[in-house]
Order: sequence, then structure tokens, then C-alpha cells
Amino acid sequence: MSGAPNILTLLTVLPWPGSPDPAEPGRAIEPGRAMEWAPAVGLLLGVLAGAVFVVAGDAAGAGSLTGAVLAMAALALLTRGLHLDGLADLADGLGSGRPAGAALEIMRKSDIGPMGVVAVLFTLLLQVAAVAHAGASWRGALVLVTGVVTGRLALTWACRSGVPAARPEGLGALVAGTVRPVVPAVTTVVLAAAAGAAGAADGGIRPGLTLAGGVLAGLAAAWLLQRHAVRRLGGITGDVLGALAEVATTVTLLVAACGR
Repeated sequence: MSGAPNILTLLTVLPWPGSPDPAEPGRAIEPGRAMEWAPAVGLLLGVLAGAVFVVAGDAAGAGSLTGAVLAMAALALLTRGLHLDGLADLADGLGSGRPAGAALEIMRKSDIGPMGVVAVLFTLLLQVAAVAHAGASWRGALVLVTGVVTGRLALTWACRSGVPAARPEGLGALVAGTVRPVVPAVTTVVLAAAAGAAGAADGGIRPGLTLAGGVLAGLAAAWLLQRHAVRRLGGITGDVLGALAEVATTVTLLVAACGR
């Protein structure tokens, strides 16, 4: 079974014929190059969320703010809130100030502490505000797609060889070090160039530069968080990956929205 359908069923609620149940331990994703497909899944999610934004905010006349809220709600539904949950858990774990073992135990728990609530709340507020500020119709949708793809590209970067797992079990252990570094490097160049060209075609040089810059800024923010998490926890976990996706998406949206 190829990596593409497995990563689709892991990162989304969308089904793929013949794929194993993502809830079944050890069968959600195959090791190897599956995480190289994460940006492609991000493109699909971004297009779906962008369609919600355009239909609700523009075609239905609800406005860009309502459209942005509905688009982010659609993303949460399409991903089972997986990355938001990871963000909350990582915020609780790192925010506890405890040693690595204790922090990892905090992250294992199903409940969410105050740090996690605050992190998710402000992340969603920033995402909605950025998409709404980008403007209605296709401009906002383009910014949204760019942010979502960048968020999933951050997962590919985090799973490159040389990045360890924090635990001997779990998603982090399954995917850590499985991606060839050349893959995210080439994908980053392609994504930044495509985003820049699309932005320039839609609104001129400034939107193009800010969209391309948003990609790089989002990935840089994710890299800094990943570095901190690896230093504090000893490696990556599924929660770390989820947090990286949300942070990269948020920073990309914020930077890209400035070029409207």
C-alpha cells in the first residue's frame, strides 16, 4: 500500500478504499516515505477550506469574517481537530516546566490544561483574523491554501532524517527520520515559488512576495518550535507534529495576509 492513502486517512477524516482504520494502533501509517505526501494532503484540505470560505463569505454574502470562521471550522472537522489537540498537549507539556519524562506524561493525558486552552484559543483567533483580513473571495482563499499547505510541509521537515523521536512508541517513533531531506527542501522551493506567482498574478508584486515570505516564515517558526521541543523532550511526538502544523499555518497566514 502506498504512502499517499495512508497519510490521507491519518491526517484527515477522508476515507481511502482499502486503507486500514487510522484508530488501529500501528496501522495508521506505514513507515518510510508516507510523510513526504503531507503537503499534498494539505493542498486538498486547503482547497476544501478555501471553497467554504469563498462560498460562505462571498457567494452567500456572509462576509469575510464569517467565511473565515466557517473555513477554520471545516478544517477542524476535516482533521478531527488532530493538530489543535497536539498544540494543546504540547503547550501543557512545555508550559509545565517539568523534566522531559514528566512533560511527556502530561502530554499523554486526555485532559487539556490552561496553557493548552490559551494556546488553541489564540491560535484560532489569529488564524480567523488573518484569513478575514486577507479579503473576501479568491484572495483570502489563496492565503488560506498557502497556510494549510505550509503547515503540512512543516510535518515533512520535522520527519527528516536526523530528527529523533521522544518515545520508543507512538506516531513520533513511527515517522521520525523517515523523510529524505531533499524532499522538503525541493517542496519548499516549489511551494514558495508557486505561492509567489499566484499572489503576483492575483494582486501584484507585494502580494506575491508576502505569500512566498509567509511560506518561509511559517516554516522558520515551526523549525524553532521543533528545535525547542527536541531539546526539552528529547525528540518529536505526534503532539509535537500537530503543534508544528498549527504554528506554521498561523505564521504563514499572518504574514501572507499583510500583502493584501
